[in-house]
Amino acid sequence: MYTYNYPHPAVTVDCVIFGLGEQELEVLLIQRKAEPFRDSWALPGGFVHIDESLEDAARRELKEETGVENVFLEQLFTYGEPARDPRERVISVAYYVLVKPSDFKLRAESDASDARWFPLKSLPPLAFDHASILASGLQRLKGKVRYEPIGFELLPARFKLPQLQKMYEIILEQPVDKRNFRKKILGTNLLVQLDEFDTSEQRRPARLYRFDRKKYLQLKQKGFNFEI
Repeated sequence: MYTYNYPHPAVTVDCVIFGLGEQELEVLLIQRKAEPFRDSWALPGGFVHIDESLEDAARRELKEETGVENVFLEQLFTYGEPARDPRERVISVAYYVLVKPSDFKLRAESDASDARWFPLKSLPPLAFDHASILASGLQRLKGKVRYEPIGFELLPARFKLPQLQKMYEIILEQPVDKRNFRKKILGTNLLVQLDEFDTSEQRRPARLYRFDRKKYLQLKQKGFNFEI
């Protein structure tokens, strides 16, 4: 067996999972089943297996600890402070994840005793350095939602324009001018107007739209810039 001159740190993945509530952004947390930080709330994640990629590890941990799978996931940052984990020298690669909470029935298994959505502004104390990781995930989301259409990952497949505007207002934490927003978003020609209306409210039924992802990818290859 080959031996190394230097000790090898362990590698983990941690996932910041965002979902859109009615009035605010929410984060999916798990309650730890084992030490350290037993019974504390934390980001879903765990150790990377020797035979899997980082993204595969992140997706596996998501499914094992929460039941969430087949979702938008993108690498965020790497965290490597020497004392961030009391067990051993651990480097963590963080991901941020965007989901529609209604699409999943949460199922806490593996190292998690519970999995629950929390409003972003009402979070419990988090284990390890997960509060810092979450803050980085939020900063990335706020920045990237302005120049890539990742926000559609948080919406139903069919949505109303007010829903779309509200999503941006919640993430950016500021009001969005209705007229300018509609002009800009419709001007991208990436929304498909459907012959369907939302009749759930008593007021005038609202037209439904869907995001044309295929068209966006084609335009992106030609240098198109999405910007809100």
